[in-house]
Amino acid sequence: MRRYLLWVVALFVATSCSRADVSKAPDFALENLDGKVVKLSDFAGKVVVINFWATWCPPCRAELPDFAKFYNDNRKNGVEIIGIAVSSRKAEVKAMVEEYKIKYPVCMSDKKVENEYGGIRAVPTTVIVDRKRNIAVRRTGMISEEELAQAVKKLL
Repeated sequence: MRRYLLWVVALFVATSCSRADVSKAPDFALENLDGKVVKLSDFAGKVVVINFWATWCPPCRAELPDFAKFYNDNRKNGVEIIGIAVSSRKAEVKAMVEEYKIKYPVCMSDKKVENEYGGIRAVPTTVIVDRKRNIAVRRTGMISEEELAQAVKKLL
């Protein structure tokens, strides 16, 4: 029994140590709706808002116009947004991107990115990454344009 307990403790320590820097935003490479690869590392030195959302999610639909407006108003200030559609069909995602006139890259989740960001258990979930690629904000639930602006302003 003691040997088993030591093995469990050793496994726990090894697993904990493998995530030594949990505040760093993991890089990812996802295809956008045009088939181009989008990587977080492509936006080095910028504040990046990563928005996990789904087409079937009413709060996601409600916040998309705010994200589109915020992006249009703030891109010139060194802010980027990457939308990541989860549990959605590509055709429906494309239709929503057109409907809301979204200009920022929108990618389809590969499920791996959801796990790398701590497991996306609910949508919308928004992660704001600072210029040094640290996760500065993680928010589950809707976020308004004003709240988004306040959070980003602190990082610019």
